[in-house]
Amino acid sequence: MMTPEQRARQVGETMFAVDTASKDTMGMELLACEPGRALMRMAVTPLHLNGHQICHGGFIFTLADSTFAFACNSHNRNTVAAGCSIEFLRPAQAGDVLTCEGLEQTLSGRHGIYDMRVSNQRGEVVAMFRGKSATIQGNVFPEGA
Repeated sequence: MMTPEQRARQVGETMFAVDTASKDTMGMELLACEPGRALMRMAVTPLHLNGHQICHGGFIFTLADSTFAFACNSHNRNTVAAGCSIEFLRPAQAGDVLTCEGLEQTLSGRHGIYDMRVSNQRGEVVAMFRGKSATIQGNVFPEGA
């Protein structure tokens, strides 16, 4: 029988291995996947900059959304986003390293609420994201009886 921590770690390894968008396209790193929690990091490169020469909000959103995915799937029940919102609080610049911590706030039946905090390398909060999850059929990886 797996512990919740082992289960979450296996979820993270299984999902990240095939997460082309987060890993390969965006250059994100999965730092932790724990029960109801995930931690990801992404360096802001010139490819992430918009017309104002700051990090495009869509890339910050994607970092938060990816972190949300790992946090809400950490219990090994297939879970998808049902809705989300983001507040951009300060710009991110080329060379910044963004870290997103996602925490489960509540999980009731098929529905959960998760908060993501995106911070830069100075610990300044860049954005806050709230995601609502819905559990669907299946598991991230098969577990033995």
